[in-house]
Amino acid sequence: MNTQPPAASNQKQERAREAEEDRALIARAQAGDKVAFRRLVERHQRRAFAIALGLVRDENDARELVQDAFLRVFKSLPSFQGGSSFFTWLYRIITNLSIDLIRKPGRQTTDLEEARLELDEGSDLDLPFLSRFDGADPADVVRRREIAERLRIALDALPSYHRAVILMREIDGLSYEEMAQAMGVSKGTIMSRLFHARQKLQRALVDCYREQIGPRPSGEVRAGEEGER
Repeated sequence: MNTQPPAASNQKQERAREAEEDRALIARAQAGDKVAFRRLVERHQRRAFAIALGLVRDENDARELVQDAFLRVFKSLPSFQGGSSFFTWLYRIITNLSIDLIRKPGRQTTDLEEARLELDEGSDLDLPFLSRFDGADPADVVRRREIAERLRIALDALPSYHRAVILMREIDGLSYEEMAQAMGVSKGTIMSRLFHARQKLQRALVDCYREQIGPRPSGEVRAGEEGER
């Protein structure tokens, strides 16, 4: 009996289709087709920017980082063997560049404080973790915005390698294997990092978590993950 959730199955099929189309474009680009490479950039630049922004928390840094990442991809394209998907390869380059930037002395504290000051109370905070409903009670909308801001702060406080696995798993829906390839570590390391990252987020947001969905039984396995462990 197939217990895989339909959404997860559809997402996996979509990634497989995307990877196949990317392989065709890569083959053309490796043969000197500049239009094919431009198509690769167009297909992935928005997600690449979202990944970089989620890690470095600064739009200008994220744009420069994505440009650097695609430049590295272009230079390394002739040697790309297709051992992983193009997106996983790109993800790894962006992750490594982001972590290098975050680790620069004096950058992290200053940039995080600036990012927090730029949060506008009236802005439409968009986080996939939180649902929004038309016609919702105003008090509920305010509360959700408060939770969203607290979640942003909690994510900012995570070490870069913990924030990366949260974004990969919860936002982009990557499998453990894809995450391991992207970060150049073992599947076990990914699972350990994800476990500790979730624990840190839950501790930081424990009161919000209880208010939104109630207490969660200890040892409960998230839907769709049991078969991956």
